[in-house]
Amino acid sequence: MYILSTTTNASNFVTGVDKAFVFIMGVSFIFLIGLTFTMLYFVFKYNRKKNPQATQIKGSTKLEIIWTVIPTILVLVMFYYGWAGWAPMRKAPDDSFNIQVTSRMWNFTFQYENGKKTDTLFVPMNKAVKLNLVSLDVIHSLYIPSFRVKEDVVPGREKFVWFIPQREGIYELFCTEYCGLNHSYMYNWVKVMPEADFNKWYVDTTKRVEVAVDSPTANGQRIMKNIGCFACHSVDGSKLVGPSFKGLYGHTATVITGGKEREVPVDDEYIKKSIYDPNADVVKGFNKGLMLSYTGQLSDDDIAQITEYLKTLK
Repeated sequence: MYILSTTTNASNFVTGVDKAFVFIMGVSFIFLIGLTFTMLYFVFKYNRKKNPQATQIKGSTKLEIIWTVIPTILVLVMFYYGWAGWAPMRKAPDDSFNIQVTSRMWNFTFQYENGKKTDTLFVPMNKAVKLNLVSLDVIHSLYIPSFRVKEDVVPGREKFVWFIPQREGIYELFCTEYCGLNHSYMYNWVKVMPEADFNKWYVDTTKRVEVAVDSPTANGQRIMKNIGCFACHSVDGSKLVGPSFKGLYGHTATVITGGKEREVPVDDEYIKKSIYDPNADVVKGFNKGLMLSYTGQLSDDDIAQITEYLKTLK
């Protein structure tokens, strides 16, 4: 495994974004140096010792025109470079390879058109890739520095980002919108592969077969890891955003239901209800509304395997 730095030509947007960045930084640097030396010159030339008697200086129309026209031109040039780098990002090619990115506190999941799901983004080199962005809870923001692409992921809105990976390697991907306690957990990788290698990986069903013959316990742990359960729930008894999974199954939980406190046994039905309707019975001492429903994301079979795993956490 090797990781390429953010300075390489990793995608088709690097050149446009970098031109705008370099131009703006260059202008800012020139003005910083120029204004600093001008200020020092004025401090020296017009200090009190050299000018004991204050003199009235009249305005200069010529000077005012100069310092209005030149900055206006510079701002327009900055706008041009910024627009030239940004505009192509808003229109993805029709033949783009589509991947759905699901964001939630606190992980990204990538689902491909053939049904594969991964927590690392696999993409083919030299082919347009369109990431369709979905948030299941709060605002997130997907950022791939090496590709110079970033897009907010807003609940209830259709958002996307696209790019053409141009260099093989592994790159960083993370969330840049503070989205809660474990925001820093939303850290993933993008693996760019030659198209032939990607196609081979894409159609490979070996891993699916391996998953199918795993025990329900192992599958349950894998499912929970993929959907980010362990970002909010511990397995060692420590308190995080939600209650710990340790010793949960088979015991009695104190929950708040409709504003009233009651005791409920933690069995298969309780776990299923907690996943599909997490705000119906909120464990006492924890806040309502932090967990959203997994209806449509997890099947009854997935939940059964999760339950088998929870049974082992004595």
